[in-house]
Amino acid sequence: MEKTADAPTFDPACPMSAFPIQIGDKWTAMVVLCLEARPRRFTELRQLLGSVSAKVLTDTLRAMERDGLLSRNAFDENPPRVEYRLTALGRTLLQLVEATRSWARDNLDDLLSARRRHDDVLLHGHETVALAAERPDGRPSSAPAAGQSGEPNSRTARPIRRSGTIQISATTV
Repeated sequence: MEKTADAPTFDPACPMSAFPIQIGDKWTAMVVLCLEARPRRFTELRQLLGSVSAKVLTDTLRAMERDGLLSRNAFDENPPRVEYRLTALGRTLLQLVEATRSWARDNLDDLLSARRRHDDVLLHGHETVALAAERPDGRPSSAPAAGQSGEPNSRTARPIRRSGTIQISATTV
């Protein structure tokens, strides 16, 4: 089935699992967006969502129907045809989903950076200063730039306060 102009497109690398805000299960917000313009059949939803399994999509649709967010209309045809459409209650989620998407556009990079810093502390017992954003060549801040030895200097050694002590983490720019 061909994707139509009113169908949202979801990037397979979409960081939905990174969101600190979740509406329903992992797929609920995306199903809401798929049904925003018009009713859709199961197969069409599955194609639009890409990596969702049939079982997970079925479970999501059932949960959404139970919560009154969508209606399921089974047509008495052969082969059977079922369409899903947002209810008035389900449409109230559109504003919340858009607010979440807007927040993510504005803050996701900061959120992911904070998680990396936190995970680095857990993994290494200290925080390293990542200056990749300052590097014009885009290489990781742990790799020395061309013509640099990788030794710390006054420009790259940054104090980091952790539990009342100061640790110096040197990063070459």
